[in-house]
Amino acid sequence: MPGLSSESRSPQKITQIELSDSNNYLIIKRVVDIVGSVIGLLLVSFLFVIIAIVIKVEDPKGPVFFRQTRVGKDGKEFNMYKFRSMVSNAEELLKDLLEYNEVSGAMFKMKEDPRVTKIGKFIRKTSIDELPQLWNVLKGDMSLVGPRPPLPREVDEYTDFDKQRLLVVPGCTGLWQVSGRSNIGFEEMVKLDIEYIENRTILVDFKIILKTVLMLFGSKDAY
Repeated sequence: MPGLSSESRSPQKITQIELSDSNNYLIIKRVVDIVGSVIGLLLVSFLFVIIAIVIKVEDPKGPVFFRQTRVGKDGKEFNMYKFRSMVSNAEELLKDLLEYNEVSGAMFKMKEDPRVTKIGKFIRKTSIDELPQLWNVLKGDMSLVGPRPPLPREVDEYTDFDKQRLLVVPGCTGLWQVSGRSNIGFEEMVKLDIEYIENRTILVDFKIILKTVLMLFGSKDAY
């Protein structure tokens, strides 16, 4: 993948993260995740129907939901769900677009990605495509707040420093998403994730959720 490989990227100082999460914090966080995901799914159920219909009208061949293998806490893989925002053969076309990657490191981002459908551009811009991840939160694969769950091929390029972001349950939103999203490079994203892991509390989580809600619609940085 274009960008810097794990061997060529400048080395980061690896400091062992001390996870000081109390049992109370983890219990409260899980309760918030369950309550938040259930309420969220109920509130947006009507939107699910509308988006599903529009996706099928534009591209009848493909599925409504996009299922993708992601890497969670301690390297455990799981299926993450999103509304499909790309053409049906998007993964097959990726290899021809890697040279146009617009972020450094072990991620792929392309602002004018030709694989994105018309409805896909809208639901990505508004982050509506991420809403099915509430099901992952309810299942326990993800949390409302945490590091972005990476792809296995991204993890293959991780340095030991990068792997520290896999110490906790990944989230639908996180510190990097509310700090610039697509304008932030991979290395900066990792630093923000580690900053979150070292300082996370229920108050921090609620602040990130609030910021996410405020920037959910009309975000200029989402693509």
